[in-house]
Amino acid sequence: MSTTVSDALLEPTRRPAAVAALTEVIDAEVADKSGLGGAAVKAGYAAAKRLGGDFVASATDRLLPQFASALDPFWATKGEQPFGAHLASQPEAAADALLAVTDAKAANTSHGAAAKVYGSLRGKAKEHVVAALPRLGTAVERVVA
Repeated sequence: MSTTVSDALLEPTRRPAAVAALTEVIDAEVADKSGLGGAAVKAGYAAAKRLGGDFVASATDRLLPQFASALDPFWATKGEQPFGAHLASQPEAAADALLAVTDAKAANTSHGAAAKVYGSLRGKAKEHVVAALPRLGTAVERVVA
């Protein structure tokens, strides 16, 4: 196995599986949302999906190098612990590292509609990312195993 999670996720034969696994995590996390906040997330996600046929998977693929690099320090310190549990054990740091990637992308995008959708959801994004950490870690581990 590669020494870093980014090496493993970005390896050309694994990258399509990584994108598919992460897109499945996003789909599942959105589907699990409920209540008023969940309705807002679902509406925003539906709007993002309407931006282009495969917008979510394409965006995931474009951001994968930065997301994978953000996960490298966590992967390096996980030891024998399952990666999802390791990420969940440091939710603030893990969520901040991942959100730094999307914040930078949103700040520099030429896709105004995508930036607007992101901006409307950003306020609650950290709690959603924290909730997704166990599922994210499990998906990453499945891809790199």
